[in-house]
Formats: sequence, C-alpha cells, structure tokens
Amino acid sequence: MAQFDTIRTAAGARAAQIHEGLRAHMNKVYGTMSVGMLITALAAWAIAGLAVTSDPTNAVAQIGADRYLTSLGGALFMSPLKWVVMFAPLGFLLFGWGALMRRGSAAAVQLGFFIFAAVMGVSMSSIFMIFTPYSITQTFLVTAIAFAGLSLFGYTTKRDLSGMGTFLIMGVIGLLVAMVINLFLQSGPMMLAISAIGLLIFAGLTAFYTQDIKNTYVAHATHGDQEWLDKAAIDGALSLYISFLNMFQFLLMFMGQQE
Repeated sequence: MAQFDTIRTAAGARAAQIHEGLRAHMNKVYGTMSVGMLITALAAWAIAGLAVTSDPTNAVAQIGADRYLTSLGGALFMSPLKWVVMFAPLGFLLFGWGALMRRGSAAAVQLGFFIFAAVMGVSMSSIFMIFTPYSITQTFLVTAIAFAGLSLFGYTTKRDLSGMGTFLIMGVIGLLVAMVINLFLQSGPMMLAISAIGLLIFAGLTAFYTQDIKNTYVAHATHGDQEWLDKAAIDGALSLYISFLNMFQFLLMFMGQQE
C-alpha cells in the first residue's frame, strides 16, 4: 500500500509539473505571437506613412483626394517590386522556415519569426491606403475576440481535431490557387467568396493549431529537450499568427470602409 501511494504521489507530481510547464509553454506561444503582431502593425503603419503623402510635389501618382504616392510608394506598389513584396512572406514559409526550424537554434528561429513579421508588415501596408483607420481598428478588435474564443475552444475541447486540421490545410492550398487566379481575373464576387471560405478555414485552423500545440508539448514534455520545446513554441506562435492575420484580412473585406 505504501508503495502504491508512493507511485501515485510521483505520478501526481509529474502531472502537476507537466501542467505547469504547459502553461508556461502556451504563455510563450501567445507572447511570441503578440510581439510578432506588434512588429507587423508597426512596420505596416511606418511603410504606409512613408509611401503616402498629401504633398503633390515629387509625387509619382495620385491615389485619392489629397493623397499621393511617394517614390517609395511607387516602387513598392506600382513597379515589379510589388510582386516581391506580395510573395516574399509566402516564399519564406515554403522554402525558408522548415530549414530554419531544422538547423537553427531557438534564438535564430525567434529572430527569423520577427524578421518574417516585419516583412509581412511591409506586405500588408497597403491596407492603410485602402481602408479607413477606424475600420481597420474595428476589424482587428473583432478578429481578436473571435480568435480568443476559437483558441480557447481548441485548448479545452476533448474532441480530436486532427482530422479536421488535415482537411482544412488542404483547403488552404485550394484557397491559394484561387487567390492567384483572381489576381489576374480581378473578380469582385470571386474575391468575396474567397474571403468567406478563407475566414471559415482559418477560424477552424485556429482551434486546430491550438490543440496541436498543446498536444505536442504534452507528448514531448518528459523528453527534457528544452531547446526543441522552445523552437516548437515559436513554430506554434507562427501558426497562430498566420491564422489571426488571415482572419483579419478576410474580415476586412466585409467590414472595412474604404478611404
């Protein structure tokens, strides 16, 4: 009996340790994601401020009443450089992030994420030239509330979301193809359909990624590889960051008021 009590006490202590470690791990995930979001917002706002002016002197194009593109704005949004700005974040995710996760230290992976967040900010800076600041702020707050609820569901639900995650990730591939096609078609109705479907896909992925981050930590917590867990936390932060930004951009298509 004493031996059984000792085993039970040890098991309880180990479970409590894992629970405490999981809480710290999730705090790191959300903290890293939040810093990435802040970097993105600041980069987008700064680039938009440098790209647009109310002074027509030396402006390269007029984009609205008393609103003109500077030479920087012209280079970023009217020259072939716009394609680099548009696709650089996707290229990094497809060809750079996996290699960085495999070969880089946790510090290098974190730095890579923050650089990616800054590049994403440059890519998203055009929203400040299209939509009013009020509608951008409003959409961000709605997205934050929805994201918090979806992430909480993914963390607490007992249902296995892995099958749903596989289906949704396949949906992302189809969504990317449709978005590339619509770059050339410039169809308004097709863009609205893409936005509606994309919003649902990334809402589901938010819950899936949260559960996957939690399960990954629990499965590896006893291995003692803190470096790997630190990189896993940053990778999880990136997944949730991408889900949040996509939900925000798709919602902006419905809620955003144009300048």
